[in-house]
Amino acid sequence: QEETMSDTKETLKSRRGFIKAAGAVTAATGIGFPFISRAQDKPIRIGMPTILSGRVAQLGISSRNAVMTEVEKFNAAGGLGGRKIEIITRDSKGKPDEAANNTRQLINGEGCEIIIDAEASSGAFAVQEVIRELKVLCLHTNSETSSLSADPKIRVPTAFRTARQGIHDAIVSATYAANVARAKGLKTWMSCSPDYAYGRDNTALFLQYLKRFQPDVEMVGEAWPKLFQADYTENITKILQAKPQALYSALWSGDLVSFVDQAGIYNLLDQTNVFAINMADYTTLTAVKNLPQGIHSASRYIKTFPATAENAAWADAYKSKYGDYPTNWSWENATAMNFIVAAIKKTNSTDGAKLADAIRGMKIKTPFGADGSITMRAEDQTMVGYALGWGTTISKEPYVPNVTPGDWKSIYEHEAEWKKTMGYT
Repeated sequence: QEETMSDTKETLKSRRGFIKAAGAVTAATGIGFPFISRAQDKPIRIGMPTILSGRVAQLGISSRNAVMTEVEKFNAAGGLGGRKIEIITRDSKGKPDEAANNTRQLINGEGCEIIIDAEASSGAFAVQEVIRELKVLCLHTNSETSSLSADPKIRVPTAFRTARQGIHDAIVSATYAANVARAKGLKTWMSCSPDYAYGRDNTALFLQYLKRFQPDVEMVGEAWPKLFQADYTENITKILQAKPQALYSALWSGDLVSFVDQAGIYNLLDQTNVFAINMADYTTLTAVKNLPQGIHSASRYIKTFPATAENAAWADAYKSKYGDYPTNWSWENATAMNFIVAAIKKTNSTDGAKLADAIRGMKIKTPFGADGSITMRAEDQTMVGYALGWGTTISKEPYVPNVTPGDWKSIYEHEAEWKKTMGYT
C-alpha cells in the first residue's frame, strides 16, 4: 500500500504541473479568471465533467440522469428566488487532462458556480487541483480512491465526496470475505484488478484487512489489466495456472463484463470462488451474457438493498423515466444534488465558501442511508452512513437476493486506526 500511495502522490505532482500549464494557456486566451454572474435572472449553472463516450459511457449517462432528476424537482419548486439550476456536461472520454481542462472551461468559460465531478478516480485528482485554484464548490461523486478525501495534503476546503470510499468498502468486504474463507476453507487467494489508482488502492486495502481478519490466507499471485483493456486472455491464463481457491477483483462496468464473459469461456468461474466487489450493479448484472450464480459481490446499487419502500420507489421512478434501473453512480450523484440543494436553501447563496460551510457536517434523509440518512463528515469532507453490504448472485432478478449489511461501528473503528497509520490524523 505504501507503494500505491507513493504512486498516487507522484501522479498528483505531475497533474499539478499540468494544471499550472493549463492555467497559463487559459490566461493567455482571456479566460484565466472565473466567470462572475450573480444576476437574479441568471440560472445557477452547475458544471459536470464526466465520461460520456467509450466503454464506460454509462458512468456519465447514469450520473447525469440522476442529477437531472433532482434538478427538475428543485426547478419545479421555484429554484432559488426564481433562479433555476442549469446543468452543463462535458465529456472527458476518461482522460485526466481533458477532465481538468473541461472543469476549468466550465468555471471560467461557462460561468459554472458549482462543479459535480462525475469522473472516475483517474480524472478526479486532476479536477481536484482545478478546484484548489478556483475555489468553487465541488462534489466528487464517483471517485472511490481513499486518499482523495482522507489525505489532508490532497484535501481542498470546498471539495467534498459523495462517492463511497475505498477504506469503507475494504473493511466491510474483508469482514465478509474472511467469514466465507473460514466457512469454506479458502486459503489461497489471487487478485485481478485494474491498473490505476482506484484498482490499486481498493485491492491493497482489501488484502490488508483480509489478512488481518483471517491470518492464514495466502496470496499466490496478482494480475493488473489496464483500464478499459479489451482482451483478458493473458490475465485469465495466469489465474488458471496459479489455481487460487478464491479470486478478488475490483474490475468494474464494461471491464468486469468483458472479464466475466471471457472467463466463462475458460470455465474459470467454476474453478475458483470469485469476489467481485463491483458486480452487484445493474449496468454489470444485466450486461453479462450468462450471469453466473454464486459470485460474491458488494451492493453497488440494487433496488432491494436497503430493503425499504423509499429505495424501491426511487429505483422504479428512475427506471420509468430513463428505461433502465439506476446504477451505483446514480445514487451517488443524486446524493450530491441533495446536499447541494440543501446547502443552497440554507445559505440562500451559491458562494463556494458559504456552501462548503453549510455542507460540512450536514446530515440528510435519503433512501441510500444505512439508517435512512447520510452525513457529510466534517473532519474529512466525505459522506458516511451509506448502506453497503455483500451477498451472492443469482442469474435473474433480484440478482443478489440476500445482502449482509456492513457494520458502521466496525468501519469507524478500523478506519480511525488506518488513518493514524497513514499519517492522515
